[in-house]
Amino acid sequence: MAEMEEKKSELNKKIVHIINPSAANRRWKRRRRLRAKLMEQLPGKFLDAPQSKEETVVMTRKICEEADLVVAVGGDGTIADVLQGIFESPRRQEVTFGVIPFGSGNAFRKSLGLPCHPFKAIKYLLEGDALTVDLMQIEGQVAGFTSVGSTAAVTGEKIRHSTPGLIGHLVAARKLLFYKRDEKIIELYDGFDQDGNKFDYLKFSSRFLDAVIGKFNYFGYSWLVAPEARLNDGYLDLVLFEMSPLLYILSFPLTYFGLIQKKLRHFKAREIIIKGRDLDVQYNGEYLNTLSTVKARVLPAALRVMANKEKAERFLVKAEDS
Repeated sequence: MAEMEEKKSELNKKIVHIINPSAANRRWKRRRRLRAKLMEQLPGKFLDAPQSKEETVVMTRKICEEADLVVAVGGDGTIADVLQGIFESPRRQEVTFGVIPFGSGNAFRKSLGLPCHPFKAIKYLLEGDALTVDLMQIEGQVAGFTSVGSTAAVTGEKIRHSTPGLIGHLVAARKLLFYKRDEKIIELYDGFDQDGNKFDYLKFSSRFLDAVIGKFNYFGYSWLVAPEARLNDGYLDLVLFEMSPLLYILSFPLTYFGLIQKKLRHFKAREIIIKGRDLDVQYNGEYLNTLSTVKARVLPAALRVMANKEKAERFLVKAEDS
């Protein structure tokens, strides 16, 4: 018993929770039971995330100097900021990342096989499986997923009008109807096409409505946007939605469950460059900017994360196959 208490005490000193007080429309502030349960089961440091992304990244980077387990309590925005801070830390290979989902998106937890209920997710921080997964770097930012085109434009529209949650996305989706499908040039390095053919370099044009680049498989609200992406295969996954806005909307139920993606042009590559005019870009559910050139590259084995391996199994490859 004394040995268990000593082990628990030692572990407590190395766990830091970064909480977004505004998560899920400030429900965190009203959920005192959840806060008490977290403190009871995972006694460590509990810090409120600053309001700005930059401050949260700096805070996380500082925390990583001593912490072994850094836990993001919030939605995809909080997770993205904490991820950035961990990646910028010199100790990133020694720090494990954990998630307590408490936001409106939670795309990350879905790919990792974690339950959506915060209470149920707690146990996976200590009893779950520690997995090493890839990330991507997109214009200097660390990400699990990104998109170029219409979904990014919708994300930007939502942010501009400050309507939170799913309602905000639905209202902003009208932007999609008028999105122009200009010609873009795509360059891929060291990868495979949809038929499994290996290439060192591939260049082609496309008038895609949307291009999804994934390491993780989901967008927010359990949208299985990149079903062929694998968390640890060492490649970025590119899916091209080369269709009209109307067809995209009509086929969305199939897209949501990852079914129509099987019929779309699909590639894997270690580096992806997209060139075009006024390219809307989002990463981790956050609007980045409008660019003329977008560069993304894979970051192999970049993050150690607590997960539910049994449920995440379909998004993993065995080491010898990657």
